[in-house]
Formats: sequence, structure tokens, C-alpha cells
Amino acid sequence: MTTTLDPPVPIGKAAVGALGLLALFTGALESVVSPTIPLLERELDMSQSEGALLSIVLLISGALITPLAGMFGDRYGGKRVLIRLMAVVAVGGTVSALAPNLPVLLLGQVLQGAMVGALPLSFIVVRKNLPPGESRVAIGVVSGLFVGGGIVGMLSAGPVAEELSRHWMFALPTIAVIGATLLVNRLMPSDQPGGSDDAGIDWPGLLLLSGMLVTLMLVLALAPEAASQPLVLGALVVSLAVFVAGWVSVERRAASPMIDLHMLARPAIWKACALTFVICLGTSMAAYLVPQLLDERGDGYGFSASATEIGFLLLPGAVAATLAGPLGGIGDRRFGSRAVVNTGVVMMAVSLVVLASVHTEVWHVVVGKALIALANGLCVTAMMTSTATAVDAKDTGIATSLILVSRVLGYAVGGQLGGALLTAATPSGSEVAAESAYVTGFVIAGVVTSLALFVTRTMPKGAKECPSPIS
Repeated sequence: MTTTLDPPVPIGKAAVGALGLLALFTGALESVVSPTIPLLERELDMSQSEGALLSIVLLISGALITPLAGMFGDRYGGKRVLIRLMAVVAVGGTVSALAPNLPVLLLGQVLQGAMVGALPLSFIVVRKNLPPGESRVAIGVVSGLFVGGGIVGMLSAGPVAEELSRHWMFALPTIAVIGATLLVNRLMPSDQPGGSDDAGIDWPGLLLLSGMLVTLMLVLALAPEAASQPLVLGALVVSLAVFVAGWVSVERRAASPMIDLHMLARPAIWKACALTFVICLGTSMAAYLVPQLLDERGDGYGFSASATEIGFLLLPGAVAATLAGPLGGIGDRRFGSRAVVNTGVVMMAVSLVVLASVHTEVWHVVVGKALIALANGLCVTAMMTSTATAVDAKDTGIATSLILVSRVLGYAVGGQLGGALLTAATPSGSEVAAESAYVTGFVIAGVVTSLALFVTRTMPKGAKECPSPIS
């Protein structure tokens, strides 16, 4: 039996603006932990290993929830699932704000991880209610504000925690998220469900993916200590291989897989995922190394900047990242995704390599970080917009969720690699890392980023709106 769907209700600038605000505030809430790990370790009497766990638990839960959010959004309607998901985020933010100890804070972060699934749901709503050209620009705006919100959260978290308390660091963006969610619920029309309710949830795939991501994070965390714990690291690597093999086997046989490997096998999708992972890996290494370099007190390098000064120096990067979303959407619409991504990759790779050789003045670091943030925003936005409009409308959520999972993994891996480099280059009993560690880190990030050009050269110049499915 065929169901006739009502035509989509056009959405105005106010509704898109509400989605943008929601993306801005969720991005801010997502990023408040990273710059305040030392403060949280002191106040909650946490070890460094516990601090590392706190820094990645949101990424892990977000990577798990995002594909489910995209699938449910395609199946039941983007707005319907988005509002419920943000209710979970609001509860998580409240738990984090009130947390008296580490276990409760970890629970809050797990619940907050649901916010990562908000972007593909926003794209579903936009795609169903706007014509293709306008949807590209709207997706660019929402993506850019999410990135900008993340940097705003990193800049404001420290001052808020120091001047008020760590509780307000979570409470303020949570209150803003609740207000933006109510605004979206009021202004955004409901979109029609696009799939069947009969398909179940792929619980085996979810559990195996959970084990795979947790094991991957443990492998990255223990990698710098491989010499002292070789057996533990070896066992984790073997476990990771088993989880990967089991997950692939289950997903290939599942009637309704958590991540559709057939979709992932499409050239447009796997190339976008590979590009996003590589670009975000390079970006996250720089995002970790730059604040450390500004804070560094080495002999002839570093700038001994305070937390407030670092926040001010990172502000141009926040502005650049926010502008990159709309610029990326407009550029993708006019010139095609390949041109935008190539521009971003070259800009980022050159900036990283130059920063490795020239970082003796503060403005060198500030300009380099701003160019890297701009390039990352252009690339990720182009990948998101081209992917969102390169699949059937009913598959928008799951396709864009694959990009977001790649983004999360790229940031997690890159950040861990940057930390491992500095840890290995810090002599025992010292708090100052060797300058060579920063040079090596920026060069590695630049080389890894440039590898993306081997993929972009095979991309089509422009996005195809509705390609036929590949079976």
C-alpha cells in the first residue's frame, strides 16, 4: 500500500535561525570540558587517566548515538526525533552541572553525547523543507554555527569556571540549549516520516560498535606507554581487530543495520568520510598543540600566556570557523564540493607546515590557527552539504551521520596523537616539552592533511542531487 505524503511546509529564515542557535549552543556545551580538564582534576580529585576518560566519553557516546539519530530521523521525521534528543541533552547538561563527583559527571557527559546527533536531524528538516540551492546554504549556516559554538565554549569555559564555578560552566549553555529547543519546536514545521516503522534496532551492531570505539580510545590513550605495558596494549589491539571484524559481519547481515555498509560503499559517501576523518585529524592536532605552545615556557619558544590571554588569541580562529560554514555552503553551491575541499585542504596543509617552521611571534600562531580553522570549516561544510544532497531525501540522516562519526573519530585520534607527541618529548620531572615535538606535530598534521588531495582529485566537480541508489 502506498502512502501519500502531504507536501512539505516551507520554512522561513526564523526557523533556520532557530536551528542555527541550537547548533551554536550545543556546540558550546560540547566543548566546555576540554579546556577545563586540569581544573576538574583538582576539584574532583581525579587522576590523569580519569581526566582522559572524561575528555573522550562524550565523543564515544556521540559517535554511537549519531547513526541511530539519523536513522530514526529518516524513519520518523527529523523534528520529532530532534526535540526528543535535545531533551536528553538538557537532562545530561543538568546532571553535569549538579554533579558532586566524577561518576555523576561521567553520566552527564554520556547523556550530553546525544547532542552530536542533532546536526543530521537538522539537515533532515532543512532538506525536506527547502529547495536544493537554499538547503545547501542553510546546512552551511547550521554547520558553521555548530563549529563556532564549539570554539566559543572553549573560550568561555575557563573564565566561567574560575569566576563563578564549574557548575555554571555546564549550566549556562544548558539553559541556552533548552531555550533554543523550545524556539525550534515553535518555529519549525513538522516533517513527514520517510521510512517504515517495521524495521527494528540493530542492537548487536550497536554493542559491537560501542566496544570498538571504547577499545580504540584505550589503545590511543595507552600508546605513549607501550614500552611499559606491551602486553596490555597488544591485547587491546587484538580486541579491537575482533570487534571490527564482528561488527562488519553483523552489519552485513542485519535487516536494518545501524550503519548501512552498502551506503558506506558508495564512492561519494566513503570518500566524504575518508576526507572528513583525515582533515579533522590534522585540525585536532593543531587545536591541541596551539594552546599548549601559547602556554609553553621553553627556552626560546613558547609565550607563557595565561588562560585569559590564550582565549583572546584563539578568538580569530573562532570567528574564522564560524564564517567558514556559510562560505562553504555558498562555495559548494557555486563552484562544487571538489573546488571548496581542494581550497581548504591546500590552505590547511600550507598553514600547518609554515607554522612548524615559523612560530617565534604570537601573530604567527594566531594567523596560522585562524587559517586552519577556516580551512577545516570549509572542508567539513562542503563534505556535509554535498553528502546531504547526494543521496535520496529519506537517507539524508544516516548519510550525514556517517560524516559526523568520521569527524568525531578524526578529532579523537588527532588529539590523542598530539598529546602523545608532547608526552614523549617531555623529560621526566619537567613540565616543558621540547620544541621539536611541536615542529613534528605540525609537520605530521600537514602531511596527513595533504593526503586528502589524492581523494579529492577523484571527486566530481559538482554535487549530484539525487543519484540512483547503488545496490
